[in-house]
Amino acid sequence: MTKHIKVLIADDHPFIRQGIRYMVEEIGESIQIIGEAADGVAAVLKARALQPDVILLDLNMPRKSGLEVIREIVQEHPEARILVLTAHATDDEISALIKAGAMGLILKNVGSEELIKSVEAVYRGEFAWPPSVVNKLVHNFQQPAPPPITTSPLTEREMQVLELITNGASNQVIAAALYLSEATVSTHVSNILSKLQLHNRVQAALYALKKGMVNLNDLQLN
Repeated sequence: MTKHIKVLIADDHPFIRQGIRYMVEEIGESIQIIGEAADGVAAVLKARALQPDVILLDLNMPRKSGLEVIREIVQEHPEARILVLTAHATDDEISALIKAGAMGLILKNVGSEELIKSVEAVYRGEFAWPPSVVNKLVHNFQQPAPPPITTSPLTEREMQVLELITNGASNQVIAAALYLSEATVSTHVSNILSKLQLHNRVQAALYALKKGMVNLNDLQLN
């Protein structure tokens, strides 16, 4: 039996939540909606209680903003996979979302197939940003590469893990690629974040690219 992707929907508009449920029930055979939240505070509490595989989170939420929700959830659970829902997002908001640890963003007028594809990608540990966001990220990184770093706080194994993180690989994929247990990979990821003074995998990937630790061509964004 195929494992269902457990999804929490957090949006203050009932018709949006109902619409997502309808789309998932129609074609999303791999996805199971396990809960809903109508505000940011409820989103944090339900994410903590239900432990969803993917959180579909509205950017503009009452009581606690989507950005605040992401920061709080990721601080508690760095492996959290959060896909942001919005009608519009400014460049500054997108930058803040990336830094906070969001895995991707989709517009609320998205079609069923694209919604399902984005949820499945985020579940696999991949990024799911719109092409316009990807183009801006690539443009920002297509600057003269900094001089190669001569010293690194990371071990050779941690560098291998960081490169795979930058490729969007989940802990399960990294473990298989490096012939390690997932527990060992989790330890390496924690050590990497601690040594680089970062908070989540997205920040680690962007840091690796900015510092020239991983080649731009290795970054896989949908």
